[in-house]
Amino acid sequence: MNNHFEIPVSIQSQRVSFHALPPLSLYIHIPWCVRKCPYCDFNSHEGRGALPEQEYVAALVRDLEMALPHIWGRKVYTIFLGGGTPSLLSGESVAEILRNVRMLLPLDLGAEITLEANPGTVEATRFAEYRDAGINRLSIGVQSFNDTHLTALGRIHSSDEARRSIGIAQQNFKNINLDLMYALPQQTLAQAVQDVETAMLYEPQHLSCYHLTLEPNTMFHHNPPVLPDGDASAEMQQHIEGLLATHGYQHYETSAFSRPNCRSKHNLNYWQFGDYLGIGAGAHSKLSFPDKVIRQARYKQPQEYMQKVAQKAPIQTEHQIASGDLAFEFMMNALRLNKGFDSTLFAERTSLSLLAIQRKLVDAEERGLLKRDHLRIAPTQQGQRFLNDLLGLFLN
Repeated sequence: MNNHFEIPVSIQSQRVSFHALPPLSLYIHIPWCVRKCPYCDFNSHEGRGALPEQEYVAALVRDLEMALPHIWGRKVYTIFLGGGTPSLLSGESVAEILRNVRMLLPLDLGAEITLEANPGTVEATRFAEYRDAGINRLSIGVQSFNDTHLTALGRIHSSDEARRSIGIAQQNFKNINLDLMYALPQQTLAQAVQDVETAMLYEPQHLSCYHLTLEPNTMFHHNPPVLPDGDASAEMQQHIEGLLATHGYQHYETSAFSRPNCRSKHNLNYWQFGDYLGIGAGAHSKLSFPDKVIRQARYKQPQEYMQKVAQKAPIQTEHQIASGDLAFEFMMNALRLNKGFDSTLFAERTSLSLLAIQRKLVDAEERGLLKRDHLRIAPTQQGQRFLNDLLGLFLN
């Protein structure tokens, strides 16, 4: 007998109507790398010769100016310079970007401003310039401290360069994230654990530990390396999570671990289905309005993007998210958080009633993938392990 009382509500019949818009973040994409990594499916392009740095920065500023009507009057709480390899930019270029952001947008006084850096592009003076420009959080793509694995991943830096870059970063920043990957080609459990132990020696405020996956349209997908099997990968994950917990790191999202009060505010805004404006080649945006939610994507190729900006048309695609898809899109982000989300957040970020997905919530709960009370909705450990199965229940 089903003891759940349900009021049938059709998602499709509900109209989007926001009383207040979500928090807003700004993402700035820098599309160039020294060399394309074989596992990377991001919009990155090998820089051949001198980068058109000044031209690209000017295009970013113009792109932002044209986007202002979409976000007029809204405060920006976080900024993230991602790539590609943003640390290929000079300190002067980063300062120019942030100077224009401050002139054009109301920026929160405590805004988190992150820049991604590759250890192979690190210079001590450049890190100091980034700090002076206003960067207050640095994310370093270490991936591994094992030279054999770095070579297998196609990285341009060595383990010694990774250590050196962390040392330089700690001289200039108080908030540092280190990116690591596990389940690498022919990696053992001991080697995966050693990478994390090495990272913890530097006591970073945040660690991102990603399981290597073979994404479509990558070199690894077309020519796959020998990877640890599912059981070995799961054992690595279990040991890494236990080790980090023992050393005081909070596991708050599928791949994210932080010291208390050091969570990534920018990524949290994504996971909590906040809004973000993305500028730069291939950047994506999700923006809410009183009566709709839209997604946008800029042109991917850097040269074409700059040409389109000059033509006042940098947006390649734009569509409104159907009300029937908002529940799935919300869950696809929020259920990555290990402790889930406040029950009220669903209505705040989608303008839909929880009653509209009551049957799906019950189904997920009965399958042991979800737990909830009147305050929170969260994935169970089983739901975290089989996240795709859980998310599939919320497809429209």
